[in-house]
Order: sequence, then C-alpha cells, then structure tokens
Amino acid sequence: MNQDLTQEWLTEIQTIKEQMAVLQSDRDAAWESAQRWRQLYNTEAEQRRTDAQLSQQAIASLKAELHKLQGLEMETLAPGTPVTAIQQEIEQLKSVEELQDKLISVIKERDRLLQALKTEQDKHAQTRNSLTTALGDAIDSLTQERAKGEKESK
Repeated sequence: MNQDLTQEWLTEIQTIKEQMAVLQSDRDAAWESAQRWRQLYNTEAEQRRTDAQLSQQAIASLKAELHKLQGLEMETLAPGTPVTAIQQEIEQLKSVEELQDKLISVIKERDRLLQALKTEQDKHAQTRNSLTTALGDAIDSLTQERAKGEKESK
C-alpha cells in the first residue's frame, strides 16, 4: 500500500511537472508575443512623434512666414512713395519713444530684407553652380559620343 501511494505521488508529480513545462512554454510564447507587440507599438509611437514634430515645425514655419508677409504688407510703404509721404508719416509720430519704435521696426525690416537677399543670392549661386556642372557634364558626354562616333566610322 505504501508503494502504491508512493507510485501515485510520483505519477502526480510527473503530471504536474509536465503541466508546468507546458505552462512555462505558453508563458514564454506569450512573453515573446508581448515583446513583439511592444516593439511594434514603440516603433509606431516613435513614428507618430516624429510626424507630429515635423508637422509642428511646418506649422510654425508657415505661421512665421504668414506673420512676416502680413507684417511686410502692413509696415512697408507702397513702391514709389514720395518723400513727402514719408515726411508726413514721421511728423505723425508724437514722441521720441514712437520715433525709436518706428526706427527699430524699420531696422528689423531692413535686417530681414538683407537676410532674404542673402538667402536669394546663395540660392542663385547654388543654381548657377548646379547648371554649370550639368553643362560641363553634357559637354563631356557630347565629346565622348563624338569620339565614339569617330572611332566607329574609321
């Protein structure tokens, strides 16, 4: 009887061990699946954050450009404005502070326009260099084609 009980216990222990092995295997598979899903989630979240950041930068850039254009339209005089109109605008200023504010505004606008001019000049130089390079490449290709044609005709 004692041996039967021992055998029964050993069988029970073996069954429990097998069940534990299956459960551990299931747990490991679930853990790996969770890890894969976490990785996918983190990748997607990072992509969303990057997209959101790029969108915010684009929005900020567009807002700045809009403000710049609106400010340019409001603060500049029409082309060909006579000197008398400028003098009248200056005479409307009541205090030194207003004159200083206007001067600061004009200097800021001048600096912005100088920067825009420099940027445009840089872009022009870059375009000129690109076109010169492309023209040189085209001439080289034409020279090679002519040389190849001359070799074939001989």
